[in-house]
Amino acid sequence: MISLKGTKLNSVINGSCPVCQNKSMYKEPNPYAISKLFEMHERCSSCNTKFKMEPSFFYGAMYVSYPVGIIFAAIAFVLSYLVFGLSLITTYIVIVIEMVLLLPIIIRLSRNIWINVFLNYKKDITQNGKT
Repeated sequence: MISLKGTKLNSVINGSCPVCQNKSMYKEPNPYAISKLFEMHERCSSCNTKFKMEPSFFYGAMYVSYPVGIIFAAIAFVLSYLVFGLSLITTYIVIVIEMVLLLPIIIRLSRNIWINVFLNYKKDITQNGKT
């Protein structure tokens, strides 16, 4: 299997530090622990990268969540309407249910994508956070 270590895709999918990709950014790895959905570590314990670069930094993830949600909705539409041949109203209900159920995942993916726009992987970083 191909290792994704060092790619932005690895950090986006796993929610790992975008700089070292060794530790998770989130205190609770399960996005369905709703009370802890937004709780993040202040810094990476491996490379000391600060995740919340400025106050309200992750408000920008709201702009990312819209297209991410559209992608999930489009997949649900294609599967339910075009593949399974469900009626339009049933397809609409499927999309609404899917969006509600996947909301925590969409939130986390959006945050992961947003921080990866600003931070890049550094292969030569050490445990102390020095290059």
